[in-house]
Order: sequence, then structure tokens, then C-alpha cells
Amino acid sequence: MPEHPHGTWEPAPAERWEDAFLSGNGRHGALVFGDPHDDRVIVTQHTLVRPDGGGPRPGPPALADRLPALQDSLLAGDVSAAERFTDGRDLRWVRPFHPAFQVRFVRDSMVWRGYRRAVDFATGVVDARCGGWHSRVFVSRADDVVVQYVTGPGLDGELSLDHRLAGAPDGLGVGRAIVLTSHGAQVTVRCRYPDSDLAYTGVTLALTQGGHSSVGVKGLRVEGATGLLLLTRVHRHTGELDAATEAADLAALVTGDPAVTYADLLARHEGPHRAAYERVTFDLNAPPAERGLPGSALLERADSHALLERLFAAGRYHLLSSSGALPPRLTGLWTGEWNTAWSGAFTTDANLNLQTASAAACALPEVSEAQGALVRGQLAHWRDNAREIFGARGIVAPAHTDGESGHAYHFQREWPMHLWTAGADWLLTPLVEQAETTGDRPAWLAAALAEVAVFYEDFLSRTGPDGRVVVVPSYSPENRPANASWGTLNATMDIAAARHALRTAAAWHPGPGCEADRWNALADRLPEYRINPDGALAEWAWPGLDDSYDHRHLSHLYPVWPHHEINPYSTPEWAKAAHRALELRGAENDSAHGHLHHALIAARLRDPARVGDALRQVLTGDYFHRSLMSAHYPRRDVYNADAAHTLPALLTESLLQSTPDRLVLLPALPDGWRRGAVSGLRTRFGARVDLAWSGGVCTAVVHPGRDADVALMTPVGGPGRLRLAAGEVHELTLRTR
Repeated sequence: MPEHPHGTWEPAPAERWEDAFLSGNGRHGALVFGDPHDDRVIVTQHTLVRPDGGGPRPGPPALADRLPALQDSLLAGDVSAAERFTDGRDLRWVRPFHPAFQVRFVRDSMVWRGYRRAVDFATGVVDARCGGWHSRVFVSRADDVVVQYVTGPGLDGELSLDHRLAGAPDGLGVGRAIVLTSHGAQVTVRCRYPDSDLAYTGVTLALTQGGHSSVGVKGLRVEGATGLLLLTRVHRHTGELDAATEAADLAALVTGDPAVTYADLLARHEGPHRAAYERVTFDLNAPPAERGLPGSALLERADSHALLERLFAAGRYHLLSSSGALPPRLTGLWTGEWNTAWSGAFTTDANLNLQTASAAACALPEVSEAQGALVRGQLAHWRDNAREIFGARGIVAPAHTDGESGHAYHFQREWPMHLWTAGADWLLTPLVEQAETTGDRPAWLAAALAEVAVFYEDFLSRTGPDGRVVVVPSYSPENRPANASWGTLNATMDIAAARHALRTAAAWHPGPGCEADRWNALADRLPEYRINPDGALAEWAWPGLDDSYDHRHLSHLYPVWPHHEINPYSTPEWAKAAHRALELRGAENDSAHGHLHHALIAARLRDPARVGDALRQVLTGDYFHRSLMSAHYPRRDVYNADAAHTLPALLTESLLQSTPDRLVLLPALPDGWRRGAVSGLRTRFGARVDLAWSGGVCTAVVHPGRDADVALMTPVGGPGRLRLAAGEVHELTLRTR
């Protein structure tokens, strides 16, 4: 390991797929076991979701004509009325994500000596060595190909594309082909889903150094080779795929012998990958001896600064590697089995945005662009949701999606996801933050914000006794009042989302006498939040609805995080109530995302002790595999990217927070972080910030990309003012306590 923690390593191969080291380019993924005898690389691809038995894809329920009656019933006090607001269908999960196959090279014999496997986060290369054997794997961001290069004496064995992974359906139609060429071989596997015209095909171009190739018992037989270069792609398709054309495309990447080709492919990939990865660094001055430990040993040292450094680096690496064609799924871009929990889908009512929360501040616009791609690809379906369920113009986002369908068809009585109207604002908020960070306002995003505002114009048609509009029906993911059903009135998240969406759309569409005036006026008529008898910000602002505290979601604290509407600076009384709500919130089933969501809100409320406690729960709960990918529950139960991808956001929020008109430095510096540095953080007023602290003093170097005038908050006071001119570096010195 280098002195700085930009990678991890292990002294033994991965026995479980969850421990396999990961590489990816946001489209293809690779899980690398690093076994010198049975060398396996599981290949995944973002578009691989299993069809659900043929027939038309389900759409949203057509309930708009029944909406007025539901609203009447809820306003009249029928606390269970929303349970009947369905079209009678059974719960239908979105299509499940699955792996393609494993590229497998089984050697005849080997000498086991001095084994080590590692992944370099700065290059995306997974490396394994044993004796004279050496394997390198990466997924090219430049050429969209999985690259594996194996060298060593006695590379005698058989190469196959093996579809037999856990949970693969019995009815999967599998066809194979091997075509020998003058420069190697083309190995193909085609898998047709049961009861579907959909299929996916994998093509591997195999190039050998020395020796010769022939058709073997299960795949390609290689004998006498000293090097083997494998280039693999996967396509999901209907009908037949022209494997020969794909092989020709792969052959076009060959620029010489395998060693030269590998070097050229790596050089083209490493440039964009390294540039993205190295934009931000995080350093807690960990001892070099601890930095050199394998990841499995570090995970046993929950209080180690080296562990936090490595998890920060791994989180950014995995987040970048799983973002491209789409943002990360619940499993990122990786899985080793077909029966992934919760379909390995995108759960948008919490998990997706928690995973991508660091994108703007941690300088990963690639992640924001991937989330934007998901949204843009589904806007037509979101319009269907608004029209069919609510009889409204505009857009409504689903709580679950497989990446293809954006229709809100995943719902049931206990979780009436189709009633959730805050989703579009929730999913667009990080894209707005990215736009504020760069200063660019994409036209499509402005149009989408306007569609959210138009939805609220149509939907917010009912008025309460106080003359304010009522959000009815309303749903707070994934909780219910203690004395009512899940679908109810005036969920705090729904109110906050509507207010933010209307005001943001108005700000992006300024001008007198236009729709901005209507949207601002409607935002003014939204209900006030409510403080319950316990002094806490209530999860439902409708009088008489009692809170249910022991729950993994913290949807009602949406005005605190991701928004800054409630904060300790301009709304201290509401911040006090929000903090009380945080104190009362239980952990329910110890979901990793619940602990980190809790900590993100605590950081916004300037509570470093609570940040540290939530972080400790995750670091001591055995949530991380040896791959440094995480699990959903303690004791590494259910492979899930929430903790791995969210952790960098939490560490960043503890050090720096920003809005277009405010900079907060070290708002929640945990005890024990006596010395450290972070470089390259971005702010929503267009500046890059580097921080270093030691001995109670912090130095902040601000590099503005555009002019700005912002309030400055520090650990020992404020407000001050920071007046910035583009290109003029400012250096600030302040006390940390």
C-alpha cells in the first residue's frame, strides 16, 4: 500500500462474491475474486434487469377520478380511507437486477507462493499476484470494455463464460460459441430469458502470448501461454446480436501484442478515471503502519483514523465506478447472484439520494450526470403518474424503479408508494445543487422544475380551516402516524418538498407577471410545520396525528437535510425542534442508511457528538465486506451500497456546508479528529475549498470560480462576510473550538 490510502488489499483470494474487489465504469462492472487457480471475474451491466414473465409493463393505477372522494374522506377524519385507494392489483416488484456471467479461467496446476490482491482506487485496477502469476482487471471508462490481463509461466487451462451464478433461472436458454482466429479466439455466450424475447449476450476476445488455443471441453483451451488478454462486453437485446461484429469492434482495440494493447487501454482509461478520483482527498493523519494494513484488519479497528481515510477513499471510488449510464443501484453496479434484495433496484424515497449525496461537494459531476440521465429517461412516465393517479399536469416520481420504467406501480396497503408526491423534488434537488456549484443551469432541468411546480398548482386544490392549502393525500416514507394509516394529510416532507419545488422553479423562471408569481404565492399558502407535545418537529403537520418515533427513515427532517430551510442560523427555534425530533428517533432495524441519514441531519444541526455516535454504530456494526462495499444490516447482512457511498457525504458535511449565500466551516468536527486535511471540496457558490486543521487552529483556502458574497459561519462564531472575486484566492485562519 502507498502511504496514502488510495486502495486496499488482502492476503487471500475472495471466497465470497461479496468480498470480491470491484471495478466499474458506470456501465459495465466487474467483481474480481483474484484466485490464481480458478480465476473468476463476475461481469455486470446496468441494463441487465430480468423481464417479469412477458406481457406489457405495468403502468400507474388509474385513480384520478376517485381522488376527490379520497380527499373528502381524509379531510372528514377517515384515517384509513387511503387504504382503499388502489385499483385492486397485488404488489408487483420492479424488474430485478442480475449479473451476466463469470469469466472463468481454470488452470491445470499452480504453485501457491506469496499471494496478495489489491485494488488501486486511483486507476480502478484490481491486481492479484501469486508466485509468478499476475492478474490485472479494470473496466475501461474510455472504451467501455472489461479488461483482464494475466501473465506468468504455465498458463495452461480452460477459459469459459459461465452463466451458472446463484439464482440463475432454470429456464434460461443458453447458447455458446467459440471461433478461433489468427490472433486468438472469440468466446460468446447468449442467454435468453424464460418466456421473453429479451436476451443478453457476452462476447470475450481472448488474445494469447505464446502457446496455442483450441476448443476445449467447456470453453477455450489454452496451452503453453505466458500471457492472456481478455476483452469482454455485454449487450442486452431483442432478437439476435451479431457477435462477429462485436468481436470485430473489440479487435479494433488491439494495437499490438497483448502487453502493448493492455498498456494502451489502461492509459486511455486512467486519464479520465484518475482525474475524477483525485479531485478530492481526505487525510486524518493516520499512522503509516495502520495505513498499510489490509482492509480486513482495519475493519477490526473501529477507532482507527486509517479506517475512516480508507472508507472515504473507497466510497468515492465505488460511487464513481458505479455511476455513468445510470446512478448507483441499491447494490451499486455489482451483484453475484440473481435474487438481489429489493430487486437490486433504485429505491428513490431515501437510498439513492443518500448514496449520491456527496456528488456536488466531493467534485463528482459524473455522479450528478448519471442521476440526471435516470431522471431524463423517465420524465414521460412521471407525467403518466401525475395524470393517472392525481389527474394533474406535471410530474410525479416513483419510489422504486428498475432504471427502465418510471411508472409508480410498486405499492401496497402498508407502503402506499403511489401517494408519495415529494419524489420529483427529492430527486431533482441534488441536480439543482450541482447546477449551483458549477453555475450552469441546464435547460432540461429548468423545464423539469417547472413541471414539478405545475403539478403542485393542480394537486394543491384543497384548503384547511386555517385558509392554507392541504397536502391530501400525503405520505411520509415509509412511516405512518401512531393513530392513523399510512396515507394521510400534511406530511412534513411533502410540505417541504412542495415549498422548495415552487420557490426553486420560480427562481429559475424569473420575471414579472409570469408563472413565478403564481408559484411563489402558492408556496406562501402552504401549511406551517408543527411542533408536537414533546417539543419535536412533527412528522405530520395536521393536528391530531401522533408521531411514530422508532423508524429507520427520517423523512420529516427533509427541511434540515438535504434542504437548508431549517437551520441553526436563520431558524433557531425550528432547528431546536428538529434536534428534539432527532433525539427521539429510534434506529428501528439498524439499517445502515438510517444511521447515516441521522448523522447527516445531526451535522446540519451542529451536533458533533451525535454525528460521532451514529458513525460509531456503522463502524462497529460489521457493515463492511472485505471489498469495502457495505451491507444493509449489521453482521454483513444483505449486500448494499448505502453505507459505502453515503459515508463520504457524512464526513464532508461534518467539515463544510454551503448554500448559494452561506459557508459553514467545521460545523460538526467529531471529537478525536484533532488533526487532518481535506482538499478540493466544492461549494454551491462556485468556490473550491481546502481545509487543514491542527492544534485547535484551522486554515481554509478558498478558490472562487466566480464572484460571490456569502455569510461565513465558523466553530466559534459568526456571522462574518466573505466577499470573493473570481480567481482571487482567500486564506482564512480560525479556531476550531
